[in-house]
Amino acid sequence: MKRVLIANRGEIAVRIIRTAKELGLETVAIFSTADRESLHVKLADRSICIGPPQPSKSYLYVPNIISAALLTNSDALHPGYGFLAENWRFAEIVESHDIRFIGPKPEHIRAMGDKLEAKAIASKAGVSLLPSSPGLEDIREAKRWAREIGYPVIIKASAGGGGRGMRIVNSDTELEEQFPRAQMESKVAFGSGTLYLEKYIPEAKHVEVQVFGDTHGNAIHLFERECSAQRRYQKIIEESPANIPEEVREELYSQAVSLVSHMGYVNAGTIEFIYDVREKKFYFIEMNTRIQVEHPVTEMITGMDLVKLQFMVANGRSLPPQESIMRRGHAIEVRITAEDPERNFLPSAGKIEWLKLPGGFGVRVDTHIYPGYEIPPHYDSMIAKLIVWGENRLEAISRLHRALDEIEIVGLKTNIEFLKKVISTEEFVTGRYTTKFLDMALSGYFIKTT
Repeated sequence: MKRVLIANRGEIAVRIIRTAKELGLETVAIFSTADRESLHVKLADRSICIGPPQPSKSYLYVPNIISAALLTNSDALHPGYGFLAENWRFAEIVESHDIRFIGPKPEHIRAMGDKLEAKAIASKAGVSLLPSSPGLEDIREAKRWAREIGYPVIIKASAGGGGRGMRIVNSDTELEEQFPRAQMESKVAFGSGTLYLEKYIPEAKHVEVQVFGDTHGNAIHLFERECSAQRRYQKIIEESPANIPEEVREELYSQAVSLVSHMGYVNAGTIEFIYDVREKKFYFIEMNTRIQVEHPVTEMITGMDLVKLQFMVANGRSLPPQESIMRRGHAIEVRITAEDPERNFLPSAGKIEWLKLPGGFGVRVDTHIYPGYEIPPHYDSMIAKLIVWGENRLEAISRLHRALDEIEIVGLKTNIEFLKKVISTEEFVTGRYTTKFLDMALSGYFIKTT
């Protein structure tokens, strides 16, 4: 590996470029016409425009990305997260052009991308699963399975994730109403109307395990992250360690590594679980076959560069032994978005007129914005990730308050004040919050703060 093309934009492109340069690799940035002044373009050794602002004509347009890699003689490609990162056909095309794909094997991306196939593989690996149905396209079959599983159930899209196509239903009547809506949303988002039903856990925590596999058959975990603070199934805050019993934590690691070993999985992945707070049991949800937005949380508690580890594995190196990976302290990440919480989180594009970022011990900011930069309206609204570390959770929360107070972003609306309120709630401070936490807070269900 000598030259790597980063098939992404924004903060993750900046993140990958920095690690690649430390490894002595030349970097190539791709950009749309809307991203000409983006920081990742300025930091890369070379850059090449791949199309107009629309993602379908630039960051999702495979012919232009492959052409850019060939024109720049790139011998490796890192997809980051989002866009084409979990597109197995894209990974296959990359490798067919003798370009190394910095990520999992195409067959593993494909298998885990089909949620029903992923559950079948997880079952064979001895991973705990929720009661669920096979793939469904007919409402009559859906009703039969819902009764067999027992309401409430959650409707999910077989071909995708990210909250799209998901609906919680409590009766046949609700299922009749929501099933066709979920089916239509799934078709638009993923090109498939196949859905499945899963038992819904009302009081749940969302916990994920960071895993890696290498080409020598080694499989390791790098502990867990809690992602229960979600708005409409979208993660807002992540932390590690998770607020779960110790014996549950150890079993999570065991099952996650078992799945990686069973598959012969290679490179970075995240295995996501639901933890039933009432029953004190956990269940497999899905596996994300890429680096995650929240990977800095793991880096802060382990002192390991996960992107560097991705490059090492892709280059045929062995993973470090499990016993050498240590965890220290507590880390929390909040996603800072260009959105207006007072207007139902409406995206806010515009020019960064003034920017002051926090610093100090235990504080990290991953971002692609700078004073004078104009946020384009065409992409995800996340503009920065603030990550803090402390010796314990209370110190991390205190440091997060201080860091959020320091941030100043002038020129557009952000969710910073909203985040301050969220981390001040009694539920968050005590760690008792569940996946319903943020939606209940937004609906005015509780307002108590510490």
